[in-house]
Amino acid sequence: MKTFATPRIAVVGATGAVGTTMLSILEERGFPAADIRLIASERSAGATVGTKWGDIVIEDLASVDPSGVDIALFSAGGARSLEHAPRFVQAGATVIDNSSAFRMDDDVPLVVANVNNAAIKEHNGIVANPNCTTMALMIAVGPLHAVAGLRSMVASTYQSVSGSGQTGIKHLEAEMDFLGADTEALISGAWEEPEPGLYSRPIAYNVLPLAGSIGEAGYTDEEWKLVYETRKILDRADIAVEPTCVRVPVMVGHSIAATMWFDRPVDLDEAVAILGDAPGAQLWDDRRVPTPLDSAGIDDVLIGRLRETTGTSGGISLFAIGDNLRKGAALNAVELAELLVD
Repeated sequence: MKTFATPRIAVVGATGAVGTTMLSILEERGFPAADIRLIASERSAGATVGTKWGDIVIEDLASVDPSGVDIALFSAGGARSLEHAPRFVQAGATVIDNSSAFRMDDDVPLVVANVNNAAIKEHNGIVANPNCTTMALMIAVGPLHAVAGLRSMVASTYQSVSGSGQTGIKHLEAEMDFLGADTEALISGAWEEPEPGLYSRPIAYNVLPLAGSIGEAGYTDEEWKLVYETRKILDRADIAVEPTCVRVPVMVGHSIAATMWFDRPVDLDEAVAILGDAPGAQLWDDRRVPTPLDSAGIDDVLIGRLRETTGTSGGISLFAIGDNLRKGAALNAVELAELLVD
């Protein structure tokens, strides 16, 4: 694995919700970059962004020369990653990609910082960030798996609209204004359907039990990501995962209710001891109930409602929440880049 003392960094997709968060986290954490390049679509190219490294002119991804880049943080969508990430690798860069393009590639490690750090050593130029929901869940599940071996899990997610990018945020704002203009109609059922938009049904004042696109066996792509990414990250192909992914009218913060069983029974005291020391996590076992609002803008994943299973004994249930723009995407990418620094 090639490492760097003061790497030259490129943020690709620099004007998107995750890209802008990546840049702010690089600044906040004092990342030892020799310099920063900001790269986005032609629409944003030429604009100037002020950073701690000085004013930086955004470059056009389609025509950019990646020579000289040591680490490229990609958050430009799967199609652009497939097209351009290999160019950066060929030019000598290590790509940390936030899209789903390479996650299930056998030659690409799928890494959650503080869960399976060692996997990054196996990269051949590209390292994949997991889905933002899987990411938050792994911070809670990974430490338990390391001690007791995860065997099966039922996971229901409550995913914020920022998981759909800036478009999702604007869509929720517009629908809140439209439907909120007549709250009596929401109570009586006389509400009017908003203009068709991002989601298949209204999201404001509502819960949409469909996050992602329907795929194999009636499960969505978001649900299959939970299945396959969990197995790859934890390096165990026989983990049984039963997922349901739900979209909720929350701006930021993906929540997951998970019930897990292991190769041996795990009781509450052991789970509290393990998760109380888990890196990147805050265990709220004796505090107020954690919510997405509490997770917004912070690095840690919040874990609460920790309890033993009642139907089939020996398991653990919990509720985990992570800011999907930070740990769910941008922060993990920066933490992986830090693993490449000498």
